[in-house]
Amino acid sequence: MDFTGITSVVAITVICFLVGQVIKATGIDNKWIPVIVGVAGGFLGIAGMFIIPDFPAADYINAAAVGIVSGLASTGANQIYKQTKNTEGE
Repeated sequence: MDFTGITSVVAITVICFLVGQVIKATGIDNKWIPVIVGVAGGFLGIAGMFIIPDFPAADYINAAAVGIVSGLASTGANQIYKQTKNTEGE
């Protein structure tokens, strides 16, 4: 099993998480954060296909899908953190 491409996917997730934090700080309604990080992830996925040699996608559709899922995963990771933080205080 080859895990060389997973680092690029994790990098997209982290970058999208940071984009989400910046958007949150600007005061834009939180309902738009998943959409924004999904779109940012799609663009990063397509860019990664050209820039990263071991990127796990070889065409535009798959690269965009990998990026979008990575972007949305950053939102999910944030929600998991927030929920576990809320339940620890009970």
